[in-house]
Amino acid sequence: MSLDSSRPLAGRTLIMSGGSRGIGEAIALKAAAAGANIALIAKTAEPHPSLPGTLFTAAAKIEEAGGQALPIVGDVRDDEQVAAAVAQTVERFGGIDIVVNNASALDITRTEDLGMKKYDLMQDINARGSFLLSKLSIEHLRASSNAHILTLSPPLNLDPKWFDQIGTGYTISKFSMSLVTLGLARELQADGIAVNSLWPRTTIDTAAVRNILGDDLVSASRTAEIMADAAMEIITGPVGGPTGQFYIDDAVLTAAGVTDLAKYQVSPGPVDELELDFWVESH
Repeated sequence: MSLDSSRPLAGRTLIMSGGSRGIGEAIALKAAAAGANIALIAKTAEPHPSLPGTLFTAAAKIEEAGGQALPIVGDVRDDEQVAAAVAQTVERFGGIDIVVNNASALDITRTEDLGMKKYDLMQDINARGSFLLSKLSIEHLRASSNAHILTLSPPLNLDPKWFDQIGTGYTISKFSMSLVTLGLARELQADGIAVNSLWPRTTIDTAAVRNILGDDLVSASRTAEIMADAAMEIITGPVGGPTGQFYIDDAVLTAAGVTDLAKYQVSPGPVDELELDFWVESH
């Protein structure tokens, strides 16, 4: 690991599912600026009609930010494609130090109206995909001097009230991602691999949020930069740091001494007017 404090991830390699846009891309760019090699496995080889960005535009930005990029067209639901992505990453960069489980499918439709094809999609990408990429990276993480698995999933808050607004199918898939964190943290503790989750306090201004939840939430949201900065605090942490934790973005930054959280707001205004994300409470 580099002793250069401005590039704390120099010489380290991060593999991420998704990352063509939004929060994943923001994390990848921050890690690249810190010197990391970035491998992305995603399906978005071609532009989406309603979502900007592709795997290759993200890779170009990573290179511009100062990192090395390895874009891999692949589906996180496919065992062979994920195994090939891990192998390509190790061949190109010599190992894996950080896994970021970012890929996720979102549909908050109520149970009666949720098609089983969409249910299966959410389980396969969110829960199974996080499990698979983590599982196939373990042997390489063991060889790292400071290994991290970071999954973008919520605290395991089992209060039934959440089901009043959020469909059961989506909740199951996201909580399953969090169970991957809980289980692997315990399993890999003796190996010194830190396994944690990160979730936003508020809605984040991304194209996916606008498409699914509506433009009206944008002004009450924060930018993806807050998640990227919080992720960096976690994955640049010291060897033997916390594991099995469910972090909230602004709490991570406050603990790190960041006092100006207003800079992350899309529109100026009181914090209590921001739209809370799913499964979290206000401060």
